[in-house]
Amino acid sequence: MPARTDAVHRVHDLFPTAPPNAVALTIDDGPQPEWTPKMLDLLAEFEVKATFSLIGIQVKQFPKLAERIVQAGHQLCNHTMTHPLYIASMSRKKVDAEITEAHVRIGEATGVAPKFFRSPGGAWSHAVFHSAARHGMIPIDWDIDPRDWARPGTGHIKRAMLKAKGGDILLCHDGGGDRSETIKALRKVIPELKKRGLTFVSL
Repeated sequence: MPARTDAVHRVHDLFPTAPPNAVALTIDDGPQPEWTPKMLDLLAEFEVKATFSLIGIQVKQFPKLAERIVQAGHQLCNHTMTHPLYIASMSRKKVDAEITEAHVRIGEATGVAPKFFRSPGGAWSHAVFHSAARHGMIPIDWDIDPRDWARPGTGHIKRAMLKAKGGDILLCHDGGGDRSETIKALRKVIPELKKRGLTFVSL
């Protein structure tokens, strides 16, 4: 697999045959023992399949949660071992160690090799693209970022998410802190987007 020099951020770049109104929800920084189960329950309630970007150290600590994500029919994405926001300035050796160890941990916990890779903070470099390609992963970014990780308020998250249109990849979080605002916002956003005719697909 040749290394990409860009990260995919449109659904139809990955799936040209997806419906024009398809959107993909991605959930980052878990698994986390309080919020991942709540996220999984919410997605099950609304019959939405998502893509979970897993951090290796979280998978190491909570392997059964990672396994539950797969058993629920969601897609997996490698999000590095320790989520270094400075990954784009790291050496090729250190980048590869971050990505490789996470790949191993996720595979051991779930029996599934992640198909996608998302770089922490959307920080990319040739070393990051090269390592992702070496493991057969497609690098992905996003279109809609409500910055829910910063806890800007349920209303802010909801307004940002409702700007979604067909083809968008949406970014939310189940890890990294209190995600109650995210859960509350998605409880309103998902049915509203469906009502507008958008279809949720996993990547």
